[in-house]
Amino acid sequence: MKVLLLNGSGRTDGCTYTALREVADGLEREGIGSELLQMGGKPVRDCVACRRCTELGKCVFDDLANELIEKAAGADGFVFGSPVYYAHPTGQLQAVLDRAFYAGGRHFAHKPAAAVASARRGGTAASFDVLNKYFTISQMPVVSSTYWNMVYGSTPDEVKQDLEGMQTMRNLARNMAWLLRCIEAGKASGVLPPAAEKNFRTNFIR
Repeated sequence: MKVLLLNGSGRTDGCTYTALREVADGLEREGIGSELLQMGGKPVRDCVACRRCTELGKCVFDDLANELIEKAAGADGFVFGSPVYYAHPTGQLQAVLDRAFYAGGRHFAHKPAAAVASARRGGTAASFDVLNKYFTISQMPVVSSTYWNMVYGSTPDEVKQDLEGMQTMRNLARNMAWLLRCIEAGKASGVLPPAAEKNFRTNFIR
């Protein structure tokens, strides 16, 4: 089993990385493989609503969104992390997730996921809420911890001093590993993901 972690920060070794690294190390201790995908300030495109992805199975813009879709196909779970920018996740991360979930949603469905937010002081709750909405619209079990998945600090060293935040990351890893094993045991017993109804689409204005 493998969990894919996505660092939505422009900094590959900053505060968000520090939190995600704590999760990844915790997963490894539980015998769960992990891969950390870095956004690292790479240029990404926003969705242009061309809907070509419905034909291609991927986005027409070949950047990190398509890389995420490809890696998601082989992943069993996900952790998406972001620093807080004006009380929301980074614009780059949202652009990538918008396109990846729209074009490759089949690779995310029914796989457990968690969001992680890092900030100097405020905006974590709003950012955490935005990221969780990708999961709740995609039939993904949301993995929780012993507090909301947040860390505080202006530098990686300060984040490491957030002892409760780092504890939250470790407990998140344990809960992710436990849920992945439960899903694996369920599949071995013949318990498969449910088939969703998709017959109706109601617009507010007709």
